[in-house]
Amino acid sequence: MPMTVTGKFRSKKKRYTSRLQKGGALLEDMRVLIRNWSDEGTWNSQRDRIIQENILGKKTRSRAIDVYKEAFVPRFLRGDPPEAWKILRSLEDRDMSIDILRPIYYWLTARGEPLLYDFVVDEILTKSNSMDLSVRVDETTVWIASKLSGCRQSWSQSVTIRVARGLLAALRDFGILEGTLRKKIAPVYLPVESFAYLCFVMQNLGRSGERLASHPDWRLFLIDSPAVERLFLNAHQNRLLNYEAAGKIYRIEFYARNLEEMADVIAGKRV
Repeated sequence: MPMTVTGKFRSKKKRYTSRLQKGGALLEDMRVLIRNWSDEGTWNSQRDRIIQENILGKKTRSRAIDVYKEAFVPRFLRGDPPEAWKILRSLEDRDMSIDILRPIYYWLTARGEPLLYDFVVDEILTKSNSMDLSVRVDETTVWIASKLSGCRQSWSQSVTIRVARGLLAALRDFGILEGTLRKKIAPVYLPVESFAYLCFVMQNLGRSGERLASHPDWRLFLIDSPAVERLFLNAHQNRLLNYEAAGKIYRIEFYARNLEEMADVIAGKRV
């Protein structure tokens, strides 16, 4: 049965977790889990099979459980939107390039991890327009402590530092930052194929026309309104979608009815 994305965006709860200290992006692990997930069977039965068969290739059972519980579940099962694994499965089934997949994994991870989302739009976006593009662990730790205080939360100093390191490592793995020991903001790159697929998903989740063009989530990619418009025009020229704009009136249409058909469009196949 073709996969569809339904429902609407849920408002993000301002309740931060320390999950990022468990491993940051975990991109390859998430890809393995999404390729092995399905609508057949319960979540628990699929989890048990993945752990027992050691599909993740971890040295210990506890580490595999951590990856499942602390990353896969909150991002791709109970994330925002729910069951987000389906959004990526159609692309994974078509062996899409990691360059196209990475921004979509990043977007869904940011929506499932409010701390990462807020750090990018509150700190990284502002810093990206400054002369100093360096992003430091100590400054990130201070920012986290401030956000926790505003939400009446608190973590120990050691946990806060580990979360800060996990947060920066995740952003490096997603291509928002670059560097190993000394990290800085990387040049902006959002492939037009990723952009078009994200537009399809966002529209099916209730954002269309001007609301899609001005969606706040585009800030996660450190791009402004003119850059979004250029991406729409590029996607239109490449026949990934149909885009027309006159003032604040936008007409955005797709050559697909569901995720599988949109994945075919992205892969260069006409449906």
